[in-house]
Amino acid sequence: MKLIQATALAVLALATTLPATAQQAYPNKPIRVIVPFAAGSTTDIIARAIADKMGQSMGQTLVVDNRGGASGTIGQAAVATSAPDGYTIMIHSSSHTVSPSTFAKLSFDTINDFAGITPISSTPNVLVIAPSKNIKTLPALVASAKANPGKMNFASAGQGSATHLNAEKFKMAAQIDAVNIPFKGSAEAITEVLSGRVDYYFSPISPVIGQIKDGSLLALAVGSPRRASALPDVPTTAEAGVPGSEFNFWIGMMAPAKTPRDIVNRLHDEVVKALATPEVKERFLKLGADAWTLKPEQFDAYIKEEIKSNAALVKAAGLQVAN
Repeated sequence: MKLIQATALAVLALATTLPATAQQAYPNKPIRVIVPFAAGSTTDIIARAIADKMGQSMGQTLVVDNRGGASGTIGQAAVATSAPDGYTIMIHSSSHTVSPSTFAKLSFDTINDFAGITPISSTPNVLVIAPSKNIKTLPALVASAKANPGKMNFASAGQGSATHLNAEKFKMAAQIDAVNIPFKGSAEAITEVLSGRVDYYFSPISPVIGQIKDGSLLALAVGSPRRASALPDVPTTAEAGVPGSEFNFWIGMMAPAKTPRDIVNRLHDEVVKALATPEVKERFLKLGADAWTLKPEQFDAYIKEEIKSNAALVKAAGLQVAN
């Protein structure tokens, strides 16, 4: 009897330690981080900063895989169909919650094919314009657009991207008529604005901070609810006279649906740990990004609500739906 009891206790002890052992075993090989935008984009820069620190902490390399195109949906599809084992994850932007409204048909379900891990940052967009346009303030831009309805244009990093929605929300709030010129990413958009071929762009801060400082681009306002830490002297669009134009551009981490909960929680905790390091804090300060995290279940709920609110914005803006 004593032998049977001892054996039973040993089996019970082994069973209770199995989940912990399984979690400790993860990761035992490199993790692929799909970024649905081109290298050099703000999402890519933040992804690499986080991936480097997480890799050091987790003892495995996090390999960034840029899958740009179709406003992020190519990368989303790659993640949605990947094995839910924690070895393929995605770092995406707010446009994740826009694609259901701007594409008539998607090969994935934005809600049910992904598991939220956590937001990583809230990153303001800044409205930039070339000095050659001779427009030095936001009220002057609005006045020029109203005086020339339909003639002014703006760049975006793709139809339905966060940069596009930010500009559309501003356009509606300012009651102006301007035309969206979509590009594959921020690099192309910035080049066209610098040349003067495109009038303005609600750009992520990091790709244009150098041009703003050297005077080759003017920063008229930031599109966020609060001023950007990297550009403290630049007003928000609301402060500059266009209330109701605020847009929260976020970047976050997701995994394929059905990824084990212990792995999702481990990744969440590793992101939080990485954000607390001096190196990442300094990097974010230069990017004008504010660290922002939520628990996985809170992030899932936030995504669902933002899909609804962005659907209303897309409809109100009369955006064309891609086939």
